[in-house]
Amino acid sequence: MQKLKIAVLSYRSAKFGGGQGVYIRDISFALSHMGHNVDVISGPPYPKLHEGINLIKLPGLDLFETFSFRDRVEKFKSKENKNFDHYYEFFSALIGGFPELKTFGNRANTYLKQNDDYDIVIDNQSISYGMIEIQKRFPFIEIIHHPITFDFKFELASSNKIKYKISRYLWYSFLRMQRKVAPKISNIITPSQSSKKGIMDEFNCKGSSITVINNGLDAQEFCPIPNSTRNKNRLITTASADVPMKGLDYSLKALKLLKKDNPKMHLIVIGNYKKNGHTERLIKKLGIEQDVIFKKNISKDEIKKLYSSSSIAIVSSLYEGFGYPVIEAMSCEVPIIATNVSSIPELVSDFGTLIEPKNENQLKKSIIKVMQNYDHFKDIAIKGRQHVIETFNWSKITSEYEKIIYETVDRFKKC
Repeated sequence: MQKLKIAVLSYRSAKFGGGQGVYIRDISFALSHMGHNVDVISGPPYPKLHEGINLIKLPGLDLFETFSFRDRVEKFKSKENKNFDHYYEFFSALIGGFPELKTFGNRANTYLKQNDDYDIVIDNQSISYGMIEIQKRFPFIEIIHHPITFDFKFELASSNKIKYKISRYLWYSFLRMQRKVAPKISNIITPSQSSKKGIMDEFNCKGSSITVINNGLDAQEFCPIPNSTRNKNRLITTASADVPMKGLDYSLKALKLLKKDNPKMHLIVIGNYKKNGHTERLIKKLGIEQDVIFKKNISKDEIKKLYSSSSIAIVSSLYEGFGYPVIEAMSCEVPIIATNVSSIPELVSDFGTLIEPKNENQLKKSIIKVMQNYDHFKDIAIKGRQHVIETFNWSKITSEYEKIIYETVDRFKKC
């Protein structure tokens, strides 16, 4: 098969936080490993890529590096040769919006007008106006992990305060753009059947334009550590604290219930929390400040060590387009308890315990059940790792990507 020059676009690709940086690093390496020449074109924060992958930086003002008004003004003032996008970024962020998706799309479109030697362009979820223009000139695929409309709905439902609701409408104002753009995209890849249904319902896209390809995982990076000792009183979860959709509240409330009978029980949270934010206030209200340990900006190796020292992994999300924490925990052979929502049952299959969302009492009972029958659930977890290796390995998934990529290129040439 012809080896291609591929541009992978990413409006932001944080090295540690969230799944976008992880996805960009993994998919670019997987395609490169198959012999393709891959450039990652990213806005800040920039990803940590495998050796041999070329990073092309498209910097904006990077206003979300800080939330200080003074720092943002200084960033804007010090920017030389400002254009309309810089003014749009600054004033949109000033009133509480998130403009990066739109302005990155414009910058990517401009860059690709001047660098038009790519065989195909793949965009990671900006779903911006610039992508419509790029699609006219290149074979093009949009990656949509899940419709962000779900995030918006969960955040609106999390508070009755008018000021908070207004702030959410301002922040998610980019959804108007995404709702207009998504139906015009000819080729979409999404990682789960649940996300496909969401894209069709929320963005009014045709099912025929959407292909489901799971995200992959390197099972050698996420693997059990031989002879490691699991702390029988340690639970672990991955959650963007203060993001209602992640359902961290219910893990915290379950921990409070568990501590009545087992004062040594504690929870590791891979993620961060906002100072004086909802999560910090809830932890203080529950009186479990000493029993919840947050770990932020840590490497995959450190995450693996934490999984290997924990007895049970919890995923209490209210929605997941594709839950990386699910397959990461399974790959590390940790017994998992997860909510029976969206894509999670697709990932867990028969290799974990599924519970109702928003139910700390059921979560507590499930944790006790696993602890009381630990050898049984550990055997299930061992089989779960094999399921991850067989189902979510990058070799299988990259072959599926290649098939869609070549089909997209062929269709474009015929048109």
